[in-house]
Amino acid sequence: MTAARDGSITYNEYNHSVFIMAATLDATFAALADPTRRAILARLVLGETTVMDLAKPFDMSQPAISKHLKVLERAGLVSRGRDAQRRPVRLEAKPLAEASTWLESYRALWEARFDRLDALLGRLQAGEAPEPPAKSKRPPKPKEQG
Repeated sequence: MTAARDGSITYNEYNHSVFIMAATLDATFAALADPTRRAILARLVLGETTVMDLAKPFDMSQPAISKHLKVLERAGLVSRGRDAQRRPVRLEAKPLAEASTWLESYRALWEARFDRLDALLGRLQAGEAPEPPAKSKRPPKPKEQG
């Protein structure tokens, strides 16, 4: 992959970055889908801790908690360090920030749509005629033959 001469990214670079981001988002959301893993992350917001301390509030074994931690670790949401005899677990914020950025783009899209809907409802309640919908920029669908 090489950058375009004007310094912008090429089509292949863009597609590669979208593919990587999609894989990261998939792993993040899959890890967040489980309530136990979300609770583990909530605990880690307070600071790093050991696996044994993470297991205490849950009615499950340390190996079960370790399996949840492996999922979180593969998603990049936690990391494990070495501190003499301890192996502290800590929260890694980057994947959560990436997921938040992705969600934010959709929030902005839906807010704009709700604003247009509010404006339409306001015009209808005031007895005004609604504005005609914007013309689609898509080409018309071909008619079926047969």
